Amino acid sequence: MNDSTSAPLATARRPIRSFVKRTGRTTAGQTKALHEIGPQFLLPYTQSALDLEAAYADGKSPRGLNDQYHRLILEIGFGMGEATAHIAALLPDTHFLCCEVHDPGVGALLKRISEQGLTNIRICAHDAVEVIDQMLPEQSLDGVHIFFPDPWHKARHNKRRLIQPPLVVKLAARLKVGGYLHCATDWQAYAEQMLEVLSAEPLLKNSALPAHPNLHGYAPKPHYRPLTKFENRGLKLGHGVWDLVFERV
Repeated sequence: MNDSTSAPLATARRPIRSFVKRTGRTTAGQTKALHEIGPQFLLPYTQSALDLEAAYADGKSPRGLNDQYHRLILEIGFGMGEATAHIAALLPDTHFLCCEVHDPGVGALLKRISEQGLTNIRICAHDAVEVIDQMLPEQSLDGVHIFFPDPWHKARHNKRRLIQPPLVVKLAARLKVGGYLHCATDWQAYAEQMLEVLSAEPLLKNSALPAHPNLHGYAPKPHYRPLTKFENRGLKLGHGVWDLVFERV
């Protein structure tokens, strides 16, 4: 759904980025959603920690009256928002912070929010890496979703893949103990790289081991992740899909 990152941080290299800017046409419906409900559901990028109470206030109840705990899930690169809206509807007591830089996708998710009456999604239309660095303190997340990031399948482009050690270090540090990182891909070579990178992070453990030894480190598809139209088409053609779910220790 989302695009990828450059090489790891170094003085002579570009910083990590979670996307490559694409062009695309924003439909009239998406544009309308951006203007009409964007102000309610879009969060500005700031260089200070996110105020969760203010970000997810519904404007109907005085602050402090609804202090029950809500899990916070970060999603990086939601594409057109189909899976995001499905999961948010399935888990209404969970808060979702969703990063996407492409206007058509942002508009499409806002449109789904309006149509489905969702209240637990907020969108930051900014590079997720900078959001992580500046807005999310350590141990502030209950989960992270990264579904079908760009596989950059040509060998010379592999270094642009999102799932690389520098980003995983950042994500692991921001997960609460017991929180999870869920990645999914339909590109086997990328799945193998993900498994290697995630397994090497000392703050993470593979939830599929030893519970599912026959899956070789990959996890069964969690109940909350829907099958997208693209994924269904691929499965009918015999293409594989790999889920990886790692927990913070």
